Amino acid sequence: MAYKPFDLTGKVALVTGGNGGIGLGMADALAQAGADLVIWGTNEAKNAAAESQLKAHGRRVLTRKVDVADEQAVIEAMRAAVAEMGRLDTVIANAGVGGGARSFSEMSTEVYRRVMSVNLDGVFFTFREACRHMVERAEAGDTGGSLVVTSSTSAIHGAARNEAYGATKAAVLSMVRAIAVEHARYGVRANSVLPGWIATDMTDGAQHNDKFNDQVIKRVPFRRWGEPEDFGGLAVYLASDASRFHTGDSLVVDGGYTIF
Repeated sequence: MAYKPFDLTGKVALVTGGNGGIGLGMADALAQAGADLVIWGTNEAKNAAAESQLKAHGRRVLTRKVDVADEQAVIEAMRAAVAEMGRLDTVIANAGVGGGARSFSEMSTEVYRRVMSVNLDGVFFTFREACRHMVERAEAGDTGGSLVVTSSTSAIHGAARNEAYGATKAAVLSMVRAIAVEHARYGVRANSVLPGWIATDMTDGAQHNDKFNDQVIKRVPFRRWGEPEDFGGLAVYLASDASRFHTGDSLVVDGGYTIF
């Protein structure tokens, strides 16, 4: 019998912020591996484009405009996703915003609150509702599930002028470990992915900054920016039965930058 642990046929994955960047890179790979998709994003035009791209793989795709910082919106959207798709096997909390300043002393409370609301509160709301569904399913005899959060290497090294962002990305690592321990009895696993310098809309300014590329990207052992597609294989692994005993981990994907 052929070894096919990465076949996601029959599974459903939800990706927040899945209409672009790393989220879309993950979603596209999941669709190619056989999963049906639920995509949440705040930009309806990008949602529509992502839906078209993912449906080209022959998968069912449900898109919805959701601000993950809005607790009630997350509750309603999660219920709608389960009702429409029948189940959720994987939930990837990828939606996030940046929020730096010229210096820590000049960082506004408004920026701090906005970053916290999306990058931390949004993950909390998303995972809480996902766990509610997965636990109910497990108690009915259908165990299993995978939770994945997109953190950042900012969680483990000093991100100057990005204290609010780094704080949220570190906080979700602890949240995931706690979820992993509590929910293993239901067959639910939870892991974090820590991207390094990745070419997305959030890093567009740095990508076109010659000084940044010369002083930072040249220090990446692979000597290039990461691409959203670099996260596809990892997403498939974490959504698949191949990772059924892999939980509470923090997986760094940065081209070797952190260890160099």
